Amino acid sequence: MKDARSTMVAGAASMIGRRGVGATSVRELAKHTGAPLGSTYHYFPGGKDQLVAEAVTWVSDRIEVLLGDSASALDAFDAFVESWRRLLRSTDFHASCPVLAVATEAPDLGESGESVASQAFARWHGLITARLEGDGIAADDARALAWTIIAGAEGAVVLARSQRSTEPLDAVAARLRSVVADAVDAVA
Repeated sequence: MKDARSTMVAGAASMIGRRGVGATSVRELAKHTGAPLGSTYHYFPGGKDQLVAEAVTWVSDRIEVLLGDSASALDAFDAFVESWRRLLRSTDFHASCPVLAVATEAPDLGESGESVASQAFARWHGLITARLEGDGIAADDARALAWTIIAGAEGAVVLARSQRSTEPLDAVAARLRSVVADAVDAVA
């Protein structure tokens, strides 16, 4: 069972993915999670900046577990894409990636927003690169392919949300999966 603080961090990630950073506040989080307002201020004395940073870290922690549980680069890719597909479907296309929301709103958030989004994407890049290298893909190729996977998935999620269909995600995923499979096969 999740504790109250963990529930609030997960709730903040959900709110950011649905509404963006601008519409997410400690007060709104209390309403969203049903937590007493005093508790939210107790757990997040750094206010919105702390809330955003912890929500982004929470998302990245989930991605790390997801990729770490995968037996191969293709399994990791499939799990990564499926996590976005599930998010889109489970929210009726009302949510997308909270990290992307933070990155796109970073100029309004100042240096802390830019930093937390940059660190999250760099972390994902490192995890995906390591998974690709683990399957024998050369370091330079793995790094380039990892950025391609992240950019492709993030863009496809935005398109899927706007189209209210997984078709863009499915199409991009199919093409990227071929690229990953070809890269793995080339070193096998």
